[in-house]
Amino acid sequence: MKLTDISKIYRIGTEKVVALENINLEIPKGEICCILGTSGSGKSTLLNLMAGLERPTKGNIKIKGKNIERMSENSLAKFRQNYVGFVFQSYNLLPALTAVENVSLPLIFRGVGKKTRNERAKKLLAQVGLEKHLKHKPNQMSGGQQQRVGIARAFVGKPEIIFADEPTGNLDSKTTIEVMKLITGIARENNQTLIIVTHDVNIAKYADRIVYILDGNIEKIEKTVSAEGEIV
Repeated sequence: MKLTDISKIYRIGTEKVVALENINLEIPKGEICCILGTSGSGKSTLLNLMAGLERPTKGNIKIKGKNIERMSENSLAKFRQNYVGFVFQSYNLLPALTAVENVSLPLIFRGVGKKTRNERAKKLLAQVGLEKHLKHKPNQMSGGQQQRVGIARAFVGKPEIIFADEPTGNLDSKTTIEVMKLITGIARENNQTLIIVTHDVNIAKYADRIVYILDGNIEKIEKTVSAEGEIV
């Protein structure tokens, strides 16, 4: 992924609000990158632009050599369907569906048969420690268990890029560690690019690089020694 001179300006009445200004960033395949910043820093806007959920006011965003800001909405939807997974802070599970059904949902849109998608969903749920919760619905699971379902759903389609937006924001410290080890472990195992957006420096330490965002600008970029090591 390569971002070149990215800016995002919102117009509120006659006022202009600059959310991001001249962002330049490259993220190589297989890297775990953390976008770190406080509320209002522009980090969530940056995630939305990289995921193609919003379009930049100016600049280019290339993923797999394609300028996603030039794609039509239909092309973008297909691109995300084939190459992108999401882990959300609020889990975003469908309450009427079981764990297996929630995880297998993205595969329906790819035309994968029911038997195959259920097998893949069960395998992922076992990998995240939920083999005994396959038929449980979200209201029958804890927050940590729901987030594990969300992780399995994000990875079930074997996307090349996973975006994790404050993935542990609703979890206690013990569950946070478990979830971060899960997300980063699966991504590393499959050489997937993982982009984590957070305000928590402890979460950032699981990444290969930390991109600090302040007032819509990249303040600095730091590498970490290891996935859980000290910052250089």
